[in-house]
Amino acid sequence: MKRRMGIMIAILGVSVLVGIPLLRAQQPPPNAMAAQPRPPQPPMPPMDPLGDVMFPPELIMGHARELGLTDEQKNFMRGEIQKTTTRFLESQWQLQDAMEALHQTMKANAVDEQQALSQLDKVLDTERQIKRLHFSLGIRLKNQLTAEQQGKLRGMRMPPPPDGQPGPGEHPE
Repeated sequence: MKRRMGIMIAILGVSVLVGIPLLRAQQPPPNAMAAQPRPPQPPMPPMDPLGDVMFPPELIMGHARELGLTDEQKNFMRGEIQKTTTRFLESQWQLQDAMEALHQTMKANAVDEQQALSQLDKVLDTERQIKRLHFSLGIRLKNQLTAEQQGKLRGMRMPPPPDGQPGPGEHPE
């Protein structure tokens, strides 16, 4: 039961970190006027530049049976997700404390620049640690997958490319 809760918390945490930037990117600017036509814009780059080579834990674990994950793979991944979730939650609390301290520093009419920049560095360092945690988890999970399992995951998340051309991360034969 505790293990299942840990996995659920990990999936929720990763989903929140991935979902918030995606939601923000999809929202129109607050003062956008619907009546005005927009000029044509160049195509936007993909939201996640590593999305074609990394696999979210919830995608892997949600398709464990379809991927044919072995018990050894599942146990390893569950353990890594649990460890990362614990460290992630601790880092989130550190980030919240650092943000509160930065907010307090910035409330003054005359802000001590060195103090504010020092506090900002603490916030950025914690954010960097969180991103590094997620990235290293992604690497460890990917390294447990066979090439065939990785191919199946790519197919689950991306529509097939048109005209039989290779998709991102695939090489023509």
